[in-house]
Amino acid sequence: MAALASLSKFCKHLAKPTIQTCFRVPKRNLNLLEYQSKKLLEESGVAIQNFRILEGKKDADVLKDFDVNEYVVKAQILAGGRGKGHFDNGFKGGVHITKNRAEVIPLVEKMVGHKLITKQTPKDGILVKKVMVADSINIVRETYLSIVMDREHNGPVLIASPDGGMDIEAVAEETPNRIKTIPIDITSGISREQAIDVARFLEFKGPLVDKAADEITKLYGLFTKVDAVQIEINPLAETDDGRVISVDAKLNFDDNAQFRQKDIFAMEVHEDTDPKEVEASKYNLNYIAMEGNIGCLVNGAGLAMATMDIIKLNGGSPANFLDVGGNVKEDQVLKAFQILTSDTNVKAILVNVFGGIVNCATIANGIVNATKTMNLQVPLIVRLEGTNVQAAKKILEQSGLKIESAHDLDEAAKKAVQSIRTV
Repeated sequence: MAALASLSKFCKHLAKPTIQTCFRVPKRNLNLLEYQSKKLLEESGVAIQNFRILEGKKDADVLKDFDVNEYVVKAQILAGGRGKGHFDNGFKGGVHITKNRAEVIPLVEKMVGHKLITKQTPKDGILVKKVMVADSINIVRETYLSIVMDREHNGPVLIASPDGGMDIEAVAEETPNRIKTIPIDITSGISREQAIDVARFLEFKGPLVDKAADEITKLYGLFTKVDAVQIEINPLAETDDGRVISVDAKLNFDDNAQFRQKDIFAMEVHEDTDPKEVEASKYNLNYIAMEGNIGCLVNGAGLAMATMDIIKLNGGSPANFLDVGGNVKEDQVLKAFQILTSDTNVKAILVNVFGGIVNCATIANGIVNATKTMNLQVPLIVRLEGTNVQAAKKILEQSGLKIESAHDLDEAAKKAVQSIRTV
């Protein structure tokens, strides 16, 4: 249910390949826990299972007015496979079902404060801080529905299939006739006629057609309200008591809309995210850790990929992907250096900047300031080209600091690799 990291393969491949997909541009995705996504759906009137959130025995009172036939107790972490996982205290399963309310708190106590280990978590697992207790529903049929912002259609696209609860990529490959794709006019939104048409394609019958159409309309309303780039409901379920329920959801949001979605972005969960990546995002830097020993500071994803490739070709290994972007300031350069050197594996730093939008002199001043402020102890190789490059080179030369300059990327990579070998 958490809004995980990337769009589904099927949704991503709706659009034709672009330079972004070719270079696999790193993008920070907002991660929400299952219950957080459910709250967003609920606030927009979307039908979901009733639920409560507990952090332990102290929250037992929240169950007093929660009287249902059957309870689903689910550990809240950003990972799949919870039901088949196990805890570091030996307790089996991050998802349990019980008809006895008295058993709920003991189950919660065995989860909270312990690490849940699944196929998708780090080896040591992820610490469980919250548990969701939901009303168990009897599903008679599962369908699939998603709304994605699609480049090829220059706007939202609704994707539907009556075959929900399974891998939608497999459905697309094996039975493409079971998938319906509908572009939506971004100005007028989804029409009632479109919603009804989708509901019927999803094989809802009788009064459930209107109910499903209502849910589809509400989901599109949520999509636009929260600046989503994807809402994926799998399954959108039909229950034995005649309801249409969004059982499981993945939500992804437009990072550019953070300024008007502050409440949503404030909910972000970083439980399994590298702290360096979290710190970088605070300064509008894109950082991804790798396993090498040459720290890379670049501007632009394409240049970053090329830099890492050239390092590899010269026998080295990049320690990270760190893109400072096009509007970088001197304080961001300092923070970038601090993040790079916080990785104890980093034995040299290679700066490779092509100044188009970026002013090379700004980078140079930032490098000098960072080197002095931090008393940098690892070899530093700098290759600058583009806007104001001569002034930038002069700044580096007159700094009196031990900064190794390079005329091109290949020379820079060779010097970085050699600097480690001679340490």
